[in-house]
Amino acid sequence: MGKLPKPNDIPSWVGAPEDFKEPEVIQVQTRLLEALFGPEGSRIPYVEKVSKVMLEMKALESSDLTEVMVYGPYLYKFRTKWMLQSMAEWHRQRQERGMLRLEKAMNSLELCPPMK
Repeated sequence: MGKLPKPNDIPSWVGAPEDFKEPEVIQVQTRLLEALFGPEGSRIPYVEKVSKVMLEMKALESSDLTEVMVYGPYLYKFRTKWMLQSMAEWHRQRQERGMLRLEKAMNSLELCPPMK
């Protein structure tokens, strides 16, 4: 799928070379990355360690999506992919509900009909 990470970049809990051959790939809206991984990806090392995987991200040029590649043993990759997809969907719905509330509040501020 691309070049393999350098040995210095590989976390100790992801060891076998076959774990890097076929990563699980998910596409996440770029605006949701901070909600998932903290400011500037500060929680990525924690997610990797707890999930026993290695994450790699690549921004897609033609859209507002980022590919998140999950490397590791099959079960850990699958579980981490499911977790990230669930968290991204939760954050997306939360932002959508916030926008709907904002729209409702803006509409309720229009107490008087527009003047002609």
